[in-house]
Amino acid sequence: MKTADRTDIPDSTPGDTAEPKPRAARPAGRGVLRIGPWVAVPVRRTSVIAAAVTLLLLCGAAVATLSMGRLGIDLPDLPSALAGDATGKNAFVLNRLRGPRLVVAIATGAAFGLSGALFQSVTRNPLGSPDVIGLGAGAGAGAAAAALFLPDVMPVAVGALLGAVLAMAVVFLATGTGFRSPGRLVVAGIGVAAMATALTQYVVYAVERDKASALTAYINGSLSARSWDDAATIWTVLLVSVPLAALLARPLSIAEMGDDLSTGLGARPGRTATWAIALSIVLSAGAVSVAGPIAFVSLTAPQIAKRVTRSGGPHLVMSTLLGALLLVLADLAAQQSPLFDNLPVGLYTMAVGGAYLGYLLLREWGKRPA
Repeated sequence: MKTADRTDIPDSTPGDTAEPKPRAARPAGRGVLRIGPWVAVPVRRTSVIAAAVTLLLLCGAAVATLSMGRLGIDLPDLPSALAGDATGKNAFVLNRLRGPRLVVAIATGAAFGLSGALFQSVTRNPLGSPDVIGLGAGAGAGAAAAALFLPDVMPVAVGALLGAVLAMAVVFLATGTGFRSPGRLVVAGIGVAAMATALTQYVVYAVERDKASALTAYINGSLSARSWDDAATIWTVLLVSVPLAALLARPLSIAEMGDDLSTGLGARPGRTATWAIALSIVLSAGAVSVAGPIAFVSLTAPQIAKRVTRSGGPHLVMSTLLGALLLVLADLAAQQSPLFDNLPVGLYTMAVGGAYLGYLLLREWGKRPA
């Protein structure tokens, strides 16, 4: 019997092995950050480069803060001073005058930047920040009330913290849904901010002129006369909050796809939004308690991060670094500006925020059809 040729079966020998399958191509611009044999985190090269550049700029701004001006530490003496060998004027500048102020500025800016990134990711609003929902205004009202009604009983910083917490409690109750509805949150926050601002302006008008000047500086945001106790407070808040924010990074990325899709993927967007906004409030309240309600850092840092990295996502790390850089640069301008003497740092961040909003308006105007 004649058998048909089986040409469809390739010849093989016992020594032949299957050709290995090619690995899936990694998306362009992506890499993997490995920490030991068990942890592999996907990262974008552009984000890593942007973070490295931001860190270098932050270090440069910190060196300038410590060395510029008549009381600055000479650059050749700065390394030994940082190593603990500072004496005389250098010791005073590093330990009392500029050192605590710089450390507070870095942590406060980082807290504001991270807070804004969390809030904007949840609300999906580029103009959203904790300032919008009345946290800063509530802190200012609390500080004003402490200065007017309890001047020898309650420190102004404690009053600011209580005012921020009270304002957020009112917003939480006024929405009827807690922090789960971003739209209601913003509307309720605007109303609370208006009432808190009215109380603040009344107190500034009612108290004595000298007290009013000091209070006005605080409610605009100020880093002058900061201490190591203030630095310990804000760094504690930041170090506790950062790991919690890291746990929210992946749920936030999924939630940005939309509620229906993220629910289908097993995420819980409502719970994620509640935790993100609560953590945002904690970060902002901690920053406000040591530096006052410094405006626009939490608004601008996440938007700059998004434009620098040119990618989607909450941008928590970049927003944290850029928030620190923005506030250190603003404080450097407040200390070294030849035109104005000892203006609160919050006025400089307001100028930056106003310029940013103007840029957004011009950009939107340019998109309008002719």
